[in-house]
Amino acid sequence: MPDHAGLDVVTVGEAMALLIAQQAGALETVQSFARATAGAELNVAVGLARLGLRVAYVSRLGDDSFGRHLRAFMAREAIDIGHVATDPLQPTGFMLKSRVTDGGDPSIEYYRRGSAASHLGPQDFPFAAWHRVRHVHLTGISPGVSESLRELVFLMARTARQEGRTVSFDPNLRPRLWPSEAAMRDTLNALAAHADWVLPGLAEGRLLTGADSPEGIADFYLARGTRVVIVKLGPAGAYYADSQGQCGTAAGVPVPCVVDTVGAGDGFAVGVISALLEGRPLAEAARRGNRIGARVVQFPGDCDGLPTRQELQLEALR
Repeated sequence: MPDHAGLDVVTVGEAMALLIAQQAGALETVQSFARATAGAELNVAVGLARLGLRVAYVSRLGDDSFGRHLRAFMAREAIDIGHVATDPLQPTGFMLKSRVTDGGDPSIEYYRRGSAASHLGPQDFPFAAWHRVRHVHLTGISPGVSESLRELVFLMARTARQEGRTVSFDPNLRPRLWPSEAAMRDTLNALAAHADWVLPGLAEGRLLTGADSPEGIADFYLARGTRVVIVKLGPAGAYYADSQGQCGTAAGVPVPCVVDTVGAGDGFAVGVISALLEGRPLAEAARRGNRIGARVVQFPGDCDGLPTRQELQLEALR
């Protein structure tokens, strides 16, 4: 993209190669895999770009076939990759995902320790693009990958908040990345305090806040300076509340068949972020999040079901 072009969103994280099992069963029994892409922040970047938003992604890839595949994929999706570095020494992370046939959650194995993205740090702050950015999207995964990446994430969050740019935060919990549950909870709640829009799942919110209900989870973050909280309720939809006293529940969207649940929360974030950046009402943002999340679970890849703007508009008419 030309340097003078405005950017709607910037996000930061680890893009990973994804190998999807082509047979059902335990991963050790699988004979063949299909290659795709993974990474919560990358999924959101793809979804927003497909809806026509200008998105920049901050990451590092290894100088290997996985890295080259991911870079080409991002370019095809019209993501600004000016801040995706190539690391000649460290590898691109990858993951294996099982195939399920009962609508349950697949098994996943990660191979990311010492990856190129784990060496991201404050030196990777996107200074060249920052003046063009409207919104920053962050998740709770990146702060757990490495201490240096955690420093970069907090730097982006603090700087955006200080300068009046909006920040969204999806906890997207990965307990295995953290030394303890307490460390995860304290760090992610500190990060949420820099966010304008917080998007936890119900189970995530209960763990992070100690509150049992969607209303209690929302109140926890609103009391700490967040302007909008939308709690994902799975098939039941989403509960939303804001600092002005507005609240309600957006009904879930029934689906004929659940193929793969991975990426549904990222799809939800795409719907909410895109709608709020368009100035849509909060209730409509929650409904769009539900619609895109429901679409994603009907596809096998993490971002296969993310719609284009035309697809989103056509589905809205049904």
